[in-house]
Amino acid sequence: MIEQKSRSVVVKRLAGTTAVAAMAAALLATGLPASVVPSWAEPVAVEAPAQAPSFANVVEAVSPAVVSVRVRTSRQEVADNGFQFNMPGFEDLPDDHPMKRFFREFERRGFGGQPESGPRSRARPVSQGSGFFISEDGLLVTNNHVVDNGAEFTVIMDDGTELTATMVGTDPRTDLAVLKVDSDREFTYVEFADDSQIRVGDWVVAVGNPFGLGGTVTAGIISARGRDIGAGPYDDFIQVDAAVNRGNSGGPTFNLSGQVIGINTAIFSPSGGNVGIAFAIPASLASEVISDLIRDGAVSRGWLGVQIQPVTTDIAESLGLDDAAGALVNQPQPGTPAQDAGIEAGDIVRTVNGIKVEDARDLARQIAAIEPGQIAELGIWRRGELETVKVKIGRLSDADQQASLEPEADPTEPASDRVLEDFGMTVVPSEDGRGVLVTDVEQGSEAEQRGISAGDVIVSVNNEAVANADELLSVIDRVAEQGRRAALFQIENESASRFVALPIERG
Repeated sequence: MIEQKSRSVVVKRLAGTTAVAAMAAALLATGLPASVVPSWAEPVAVEAPAQAPSFANVVEAVSPAVVSVRVRTSRQEVADNGFQFNMPGFEDLPDDHPMKRFFREFERRGFGGQPESGPRSRARPVSQGSGFFISEDGLLVTNNHVVDNGAEFTVIMDDGTELTATMVGTDPRTDLAVLKVDSDREFTYVEFADDSQIRVGDWVVAVGNPFGLGGTVTAGIISARGRDIGAGPYDDFIQVDAAVNRGNSGGPTFNLSGQVIGINTAIFSPSGGNVGIAFAIPASLASEVISDLIRDGAVSRGWLGVQIQPVTTDIAESLGLDDAAGALVNQPQPGTPAQDAGIEAGDIVRTVNGIKVEDARDLARQIAAIEPGQIAELGIWRRGELETVKVKIGRLSDADQQASLEPEADPTEPASDRVLEDFGMTVVPSEDGRGVLVTDVEQGSEAEQRGISAGDVIVSVNNEAVANADELLSVIDRVAEQGRRAALFQIENESASRFVALPIERG
């Protein structure tokens, strides 16, 4: 049977020629021999699954809760025309000069000038985004950047109904905002998911208002978790590959149970359109912030008052840590809870109230989640030992800034320079006696590769203060005797304090 089918395919492929067509006609006219059994090619058939995957049930259930948000800013006043031609000597031209007449007409017509004098009103700028209801009485969530500087807010339902909304509160640090629609109707609303249960690879559905088109549904998977995109100190985004574009901001991303796992807030796009990389604020963070906004209209965050940096593998090695976890304190700010509690530069915060600190951003998030005024216990790695420090958490305000350092003096005694060949840099005692000043860094050296440059001041090595090159090298020798492969240098300059681990070699 297989052989007969093969023959039928050959005949079918050759049947396009005149000769074969004539031969086939002759055979059909005279009849086929009894030993020949005709066989025809069979069409392709694919067995359909018992139930094809569909997002229709989810979309049907959640769509009434998703809205478009239209924002108008305050009306602006501009000059009576949008352009003024200014050329030296222009006013000195005669009124009937062709050039003067040309530019007068150019101002009047080409740039929308008005014959009457005085200011005129420009149409108020309009922006659009997405949002979703979280309560039956009309509370809805969107992005702060959607409503920022807004004077009027209009919510457009999935059936086209337009309703006026008022501002409840915003939080620029997490890019979240809450609006309220006052209406007698009962709104369909959605709830937040437990995002600790989501996994990379799970299906998700995004609903929003891309490019002002209104309710639009896209689907994809969770591509990654814990993304830091440099948007702020609390970055912990969920990355999805569902198509998210301009106008989707503030809209929800759902799991297949119709729960919100994240709020779309940013895309990575060299072209300005969807390339399959979008970022959503996780539900766990959003729900905490939104609760504060509904209750107080603002977010109350805990504050420690330190400059911090990540703990790298080299830094962990230099301090005798088994893993590169925690947050390294560069400098406690003056008059802050950290300074009052005795936290020092070079301390590594390993735990907060017994919870492990994964990295510098994790410390910022954990401290922010503590109610101001509460006492927190920090597990601190200091001089090779783990200590517990109790801190009364302060309140973070918009005015709180990172500490800055006083400028160090320029080198004035180049004759006392000392070359540290192992590190590829030259140092001299600083003028105020606090640390050693780097006067030169060899190109391609370990110091240059780690960002050390002339003008930096080495304040300490492995948390021991150094005032000259001899003291610095003495500390290096002790570190090497302990079997460590790197030493931790505290570096200061005019703008910041930081720690750098440099490898050491001792025979």
